Amino acid sequence: MGLAHLTVLRQRSKGLLFAMIEVLFLLTLPVTIGKLVDLVTLGSPAPGVPVKLRPNSLFMLIDGITVIAVLTIFVALYWVSVSSARSTACEIEANGFDTLGARRSPVDDLTNRAFPIVGLAPTFILIVFFVVVPLVFSALVAFTNYSSPSNIPPASTIDWVGLANFRTMFGGSAAWSGALLRVFVWTIVWALLATATCYAGGMVMAVVLQNSHLRVTPLFRAIFILPYAIPGVVSLLVWRNLLNGAFGTVNRTLEALHLISAPIPWLSDPWLAKFVVVLINLWCGFPYFMLLVTGTMTSISADVIEAAKIDGANSWQIFRRIQAPIILYQTMPLIIMSFAANINNFGAIFFLTGGDPTVSDSVTTGAGGTDIMVSWIYKLTVNLQQYQNASVLAIMIFLVIAPFAIYNFKQTKSYREGEL
Repeated sequence: MGLAHLTVLRQRSKGLLFAMIEVLFLLTLPVTIGKLVDLVTLGSPAPGVPVKLRPNSLFMLIDGITVIAVLTIFVALYWVSVSSARSTACEIEANGFDTLGARRSPVDDLTNRAFPIVGLAPTFILIVFFVVVPLVFSALVAFTNYSSPSNIPPASTIDWVGLANFRTMFGGSAAWSGALLRVFVWTIVWALLATATCYAGGMVMAVVLQNSHLRVTPLFRAIFILPYAIPGVVSLLVWRNLLNGAFGTVNRTLEALHLISAPIPWLSDPWLAKFVVVLINLWCGFPYFMLLVTGTMTSISADVIEAAKIDGANSWQIFRRIQAPIILYQTMPLIIMSFAANINNFGAIFFLTGGDPTVSDSVTTGAGGTDIMVSWIYKLTVNLQQYQNASVLAIMIFLVIAPFAIYNFKQTKSYREGEL
């Protein structure tokens, strides 16, 4: 490395700002090492110490992850500084010290070449500490024994157990693995049915209303939008009371009309409850797709439809050959995202059935007959305090949903035409 390299490296990477960072890093080095050690050990049990003074493994885990995030940001900043200094040094060696590059100050770099980095830095830091750190924490819990009743801080510590929780969920325990398979299959089936029924129902209603020539068509469109306009929580709780097996209005009405002789277990039979969940979700969700399809249909040129009619095409042929392909092409990304959203559609399950009815393994695992992955996670954390198993399920959900999110992102125009 030549004199220019040494000079610029000293000027750029050993400037006042980075000198202060280095001093701060050296001063906090003992604390940093201590936090990293605590992250590895997660504390030692201290039964003779008052509970408030015992080592809290959760705080140690969070502090350790935060320290690693800070160190990563520091290393990235230092690497950017040194890389900038090296490129400037190469420019000086090529053109001499009297060039514009030699006279350029760090302030010039900050306001010109490094301005995008400086502008994005606050958002990046917020994402790191409020998104990445919590996600890493949630994922690392899957490799611990953080659960009730034996490992709940600060009364007791938690320990690293490696892949033991994954082995339990994937074959180590018949009850847990059976519940995982059942809930996972139902989650995928539920997402498929919820997406397909809402989309098909919305498309049918949009086509019927678009092609009808009744004066009351706008009134019907407004009525069909009401389920979407009313908060979903309210609608689901109302339906939960209406379909109650003991005193629900639906059963009482059917009995009063002598259509049934005994109450129908709408929400207490596992298979019937699944059907009801899909049906009520259709009632709540089809207006969204109806509006979406209606907007897409209005964008189709009337000349194309008129030309098809002149050629002798009937309404079904026009819809099948012209309208449906255009609608599917325009709405396919939203269909995919709707499927991904239904995998995590906690409200549709929790507020209607609460994940019930109970099945054979519900006592051990907490998973009910209509529970999907996200509602099962809720029960594991709030009711059973089996945080380590809930973290395993959260990782599974991420592995299922992430490909859909990545695919949709890659299909966007900003990704294909923008500069990343």
